[in-house]
Amino acid sequence: MGFERRIVPDFEVIVCAPEESFRWNVHDYPHHLAKWHYHPEYELHLIQHSAGEMMIGDYVGGFEAGSLVLTGPGVPHNWVSRIQPGERVANRDMLIQFSQEFADKVAGLCPEFDVVGDLFEDAARGIEFSGATAEAGRRLLLSIGSAHGAARLLLFLELMTVLARNPRERRILSRAAPAPGQQVRSSEKIETAITFILENSAQPIRLTQLSALCGMEATAFSRFFKKQTGHTFARYVNCMRVHAACNLLASSDMPITDICFEVGFNNIANFNRQFVKICGRSPSAYRRDARRIGQAPRPEALAEVRV
Repeated sequence: MGFERRIVPDFEVIVCAPEESFRWNVHDYPHHLAKWHYHPEYELHLIQHSAGEMMIGDYVGGFEAGSLVLTGPGVPHNWVSRIQPGERVANRDMLIQFSQEFADKVAGLCPEFDVVGDLFEDAARGIEFSGATAEAGRRLLLSIGSAHGAARLLLFLELMTVLARNPRERRILSRAAPAPGQQVRSSEKIETAITFILENSAQPIRLTQLSALCGMEATAFSRFFKKQTGHTFARYVNCMRVHAACNLLASSDMPITDICFEVGFNNIANFNRQFVKICGRSPSAYRRDARRIGQAPRPEALAEVRV
């Protein structure tokens, strides 16, 4: 069939020192750790120097020096700098990594940290920070590198509260919606609706189907759905279909026309139009960029252990 080639992220094992709650690190680029990869830890990643393109989940877009991104557990990521052959960027990457268990402890520390829990939920799709939030985040991340003991932990807590305090200065990157089980604050009705969309996105889905499934009148359900997800019903379904297309474009050789019908669109013109609207590029450009980032130099084929 010719559809078997797959570009998959490497899995990395990250080991924290016994006396530390989280890991702080700086490395150059190119580097054997700078590749298309994922791990079960959260990661706050600062690009200190250079510009290029990044892939966060199914998002592909540009980055510049100062870019600050938070990824949640299992979200694949990579940053590819535009440099000349043989060029090296010293200390390009500065980052911290911490476990789900530690994140849960921080978010549950006290009621004042509820907003940090919201931040961690958004990280399931990758977040890029901007404005004063990004500026303060960069400063605190740098300060953590020279801190020790309790002072180091206090700086981490300050960093998380700074990143969480202004949702308007963070941008969700990946179009993949968190799994229904991750939406701990959403209602049973919205979980039912989202589960139905995820399981049937390749088939025709009508608003009246979902409203009936949730026991609501169609107009009321439409308002409810937009309030809960931030999207109209039609846009949410299109986003899910485009996300499925992104996965197939990046991980297989399936022809774009076949992908269009496979994910639930009924004509190629509408598929291309919705894809460009949501992704900012054509399906063919997305496939080319995703493969270039996914196939960037990866010296180690096996799992990395970071110590």
